[in-house]
Amino acid sequence: MKLKLFSAFLLFLIHISVIAQRKFVETQDLRNYWTAFDSIRSTKDYAKQLDFINRLYIKPGTPGIAAFVKARGYTDTLWVKNINAYPKFWASIRSNTLKAFESAAELEKQVKKLKKIYPDLKPAKIYFAIGGLNTGGTVSANNVLIGTEMVTGDSKTDVSEFEGTWLKNIFSNGKPSSIVYLNLHEYVHTQQKGVTQNVLGQSIREGSCDFIAELVLGKPISTGYLTFGRAHADSIKKEFKKEMFSGLYDHWFYNGGSNGDKADLGYYVGYEIAKGYYQNARDKKQAVKDLISIDQSSEAATDKLLSASGYFSGGVNKDSLIADYAAKQPQVSGISPFANHSGNVDADLKEVRITFSKPMAKSVSINISNLGRDHFPLTKVKGYENDNRTLVLEMELVPGKSYGFDLTNRGFRSQDGYVLKDELYNVTFTTK
Repeated sequence: MKLKLFSAFLLFLIHISVIAQRKFVETQDLRNYWTAFDSIRSTKDYAKQLDFINRLYIKPGTPGIAAFVKARGYTDTLWVKNINAYPKFWASIRSNTLKAFESAAELEKQVKKLKKIYPDLKPAKIYFAIGGLNTGGTVSANNVLIGTEMVTGDSKTDVSEFEGTWLKNIFSNGKPSSIVYLNLHEYVHTQQKGVTQNVLGQSIREGSCDFIAELVLGKPISTGYLTFGRAHADSIKKEFKKEMFSGLYDHWFYNGGSNGDKADLGYYVGYEIAKGYYQNARDKKQAVKDLISIDQSSEAATDKLLSASGYFSGGVNKDSLIADYAAKQPQVSGISPFANHSGNVDADLKEVRITFSKPMAKSVSINISNLGRDHFPLTKVKGYENDNRTLVLEMELVPGKSYGFDLTNRGFRSQDGYVLKDELYNVTFTTK
């Protein structure tokens, strides 16, 4: 009996030891990538290059690689293409990516500190890998997927081979020392729940991750949007107030390719809201829990958190702000040469014109209606006329048939940035 008890106790100790040694951070994919990279650069044979990236990087990859492929649609051809297209970039970034090995131990410590201030922390794992030069980090289930080539770049990174300004701007402002902060930010994302309903919710979602990471690190974080935001706090607050209950996400998030210094200011606002909420709370531990576990799909919850943060000292009139925003949204003001839902349309017509209440941007989003593909009449988007108020669409019709198509609101924007008022504007008609 004593022997059985001793054996059971020994197994228990072994189990505890395994848990204690379990790592939050996985870096094996980095080693695999550079092994594959060197092999690919040793030959001009494209078939061999594809074999190397598959055999040395993708197939032996950790679960993080499989998750990256699923989340971002990465392929062997993309990795090989990037390796061949940007040799100067890879030569300049390689030593920086290897610093992730040094960061791994620090990350292990910081995740444990996160557990102390948020005891409900669920297990998650951080995977350092090389992505497709389009994301610094993303979350898939309980996995944090880090595009190490993006987060370790700095002003010394060679960007001469890139077209456009997006990647150049990212690397000119990059700091390899921010790897730990970025990973903590993404780790907090794995703990959040619900799908945000508006700009305010998304701002709280992203800004809370920044603020919690700062709490864990015990020192201020430094980002371009925080620096710019603090320098223009009043004007940003004014603009955010107008749009925070809207769906204009790309005005405030993930717009580094077009907004320069003004990119990602929703992160800044969310950080200030989270910080205000924490500072105003008597129970700091509960405040951390509130910020992480808030139901992102509940507007009532995000509205309450905003109010408690004191970000808008005089409060907000939500109904009034929503009404003001709706008044600025474009609407379909007419269809020609026939009325919508008409039942006597000439089958010889080759064009239909959709006129809007405001000048429109060039973006267009038209889908097949619930009538199905066989009843979709359009063959070409010809473009805008009438000072960008009227969209001209080409079509092919047959007699005695019903037709339909849908305009989806987020694909149509006025020139001043407001989405179409109708979430789905359905056009239907029948030929005579």
